[in-house]
Formats: sequence, C-alpha cells, structure tokens
Amino acid sequence: MGETTDWADQQYLRVFEEEVQGLERRRAHDPTCTARNLEGILNNLYIMDGNDWTGRGLVQDISLSATIAAYEHCIEEWKKEEKT
Repeated sequence: MGETTDWADQQYLRVFEEEVQGLERRRAHDPTCTARNLEGILNNLYIMDGNDWTGRGLVQDISLSATIAAYEHCIEEWKKEEKT
C-alpha cells in the first residue's frame, strides 16, 4: 500500500528541499532577503493555495504544499537566528 504514495512523498521532499536550498542561496546573495520579506511571499502562497477553484491537480497541490512548508521552515529558522 505504501508504494502507491511513494511518488507523492518523493515529489514533496524534492520540492521542499529545492525551495529551502533556493531560499538559502537567495539569502546568501541578497541582503534584502529577510524572514519578514519571506512572510509577504508566504501570504501570497496561502492565497494561491486557497484559490484552487479550477483544480490544480494532485502534483501541483503537493508542490504548493511543499513550497509553503519550505517558506514556513525558513522563516522560523531565520527568526530564531535573529533572536540570538
């Protein structure tokens, strides 16, 4: 039964890891890239997630969920760093 969702889990992890790497790379090269900056983008991602009236399909839903999770992860981590 697990093998039927393996592709979905792999897709989620791939997108999540690529997004985190991309955000870390952006942060390293763009001094204006902050947790606050990412929060604005995350708000738009939440809106996109809620605006699924045409039906994106499972692959796009997985990708968007992973992207949102990556932004949430980076925001949380960056805020922790800013406090220390």
